[in-house]
Amino acid sequence: MTGDPLLDRRAMRDAAGHAVGILKALANEDRLLLLGQLSRGELCVSQLEELLDIHQPTLSQQLRVLRDERVVATRRDGKRIFYRLADPRLLEVLDVLTRLYSSAD
Repeated sequence: MTGDPLLDRRAMRDAAGHAVGILKALANEDRLLLLGQLSRGELCVSQLEELLDIHQPTLSQQLRVLRDERVVATRRDGKRIFYRLADPRLLEVLDVLTRLYSSAD
C-alpha cells in the first residue's frame, strides 16, 4: 500500500463493511436462490415467485433485505417491479459459490 496509512485503513474498513453486507445478504437460502435467478437477468416478482416457489410474503421480505443492502436494484414498468443485481461483481461471488457447492460430493 502507498500513501497515507490512515486513508488506506479507512478504505480497507469501508471495503470490509461492504463485503460484510453482501455476505449477510447471501447468508439466507431464499435470498441466495433469488440472487441465483437474478444472476441470469432481470425478473419481476411474479416470475421469481413462479421460478422459485417462494410465496409472496416471504419473497417480498427477502427482496426488501436485498434492496436495503443495495444488492439488487429495481425498475418499475407500470405496476410491475423488476429486480436485477446492483453490482456486477456479485456475479463472480455467485459463480464461485455455484462451482463449489452445486456438485454432489
